[in-house]
Amino acid sequence: MESTEKHAARTMPAPGTVLARAKMECGDYAIRIARDGTWYYRDSPIQRKPLVCLFASVLRRGEDGSYWLETPAERGRIEVEDAPFMAVELFWRDCECGCATKQQCLTFRTNLDEMVTAGAAHPIRVAICPVTREPRPYITVRPGLEARISRAVFYELVALAQPETVDGREVLGVWSEGVFFPIDESPAIDMAAD
Repeated sequence: MESTEKHAARTMPAPGTVLARAKMECGDYAIRIARDGTWYYRDSPIQRKPLVCLFASVLRRGEDGSYWLETPAERGRIEVEDAPFMAVELFWRDCECGCATKQQCLTFRTNLDEMVTAGAAHPIRVAICPVTREPRPYITVRPGLEARISRAVFYELVALAQPETVDGREVLGVWSEGVFFPIDESPAIDMAAD
């Protein structure tokens, strides 16, 4: 009898111990984030912004590029047409970023009211559509999760752009928190302005 009690004492967790549970895989949720940043459930737009913000707070990116809503208890895959967020507003300011001189800081507001300042942890990248040559700008919001920069906000970036030489090429780009982000080749922007 004594050995049974000792065995039970070794296998039973101490009172108040939180046990880790395996996440339950729920497969594919019927949730889709459209290219314009609208969240849909079963092809109906989710109208309640607080609910969308709650879902966005548990959004994760898989190593294979898939998107998941992941809570401590369960996780399910969702569809994202382009990027899960949209950068819809830009705030520009000179700031002290820990160095002796003032630097330009670019802060973006997403469609879910999250504020993200471009810098080393939140880079801006511009992909070029191979067919139309149209720029597709993005900013990293959280690791693996980006916001597509809206056209109007991208035009504001172009207005702030300045030429720099990167890897021997003349490019236009913007500075934020001491980091330079190329947004296009100089001649392409010049021709677009004409």
